[in-house]
Amino acid sequence: MNSSTPLRIDFVSDVSCPWCAVGLASLQQALAKLDGEVSARIHFQPFELNPQMAAEGEDSTEHLVRKYGSNAEQIDANRAAIRERGAALGFVFNMDRRSRVSNTFDAHRLLHWAGLEGRQLPLKQILLRAYFTDGEDVSAHGTLQRLAIEAGLDGERAAQILAGSEYADEVRAQEEFFTARGIHSVPATIINGQHLISGGQPPEAFEQALRQIIAGS
Repeated sequence: MNSSTPLRIDFVSDVSCPWCAVGLASLQQALAKLDGEVSARIHFQPFELNPQMAAEGEDSTEHLVRKYGSNAEQIDANRAAIRERGAALGFVFNMDRRSRVSNTFDAHRLLHWAGLEGRQLPLKQILLRAYFTDGEDVSAHGTLQRLAIEAGLDGERAAQILAGSEYADEVRAQEEFFTARGIHSVPATIINGQHLISGGQPPEAFEQALRQIIAGS
């Protein structure tokens, strides 16, 4: 086996998906365990849980009731499970701060640009923290510009992108590409374009899957 096996990792996810935050943290912990054995490059691919979401968003509890038919007890239990999984990975979910579900298309446009600038991972992590830990509106252009600056990107360029429609076609094309290949729920972690790891798996599951993949490469 090559001492450092190259891996292309396409991480298909949404900024407003809690299990995507769990999955990314787990994946990163697994990759840390494989340090020196793999040379991994993560590419964040867009997926919108709520592509028709209005610009002003929707109350998060009302959204869950409407979309999934959940009752209050089910919603509370699910949130508790997510908080617990996040805490075990060092990710803080403050569900009481996240009162609204946001439209995430502009966040995906910024992430596409960040990928071209080599700053995609820090922006993704900052967006997830802003949404789930700090309860910020990740559809607000002022917020997105500030978060882009925090990720080391040019603020004026971020504002210019947000004010127009740059990278909209590219984001739509990537969404359609992965949907056409059967990705209908996220997170979906695709290794070297052929191995799929579905869901917010624990770090051990990611590590085991990655070891199997590199053993067969």
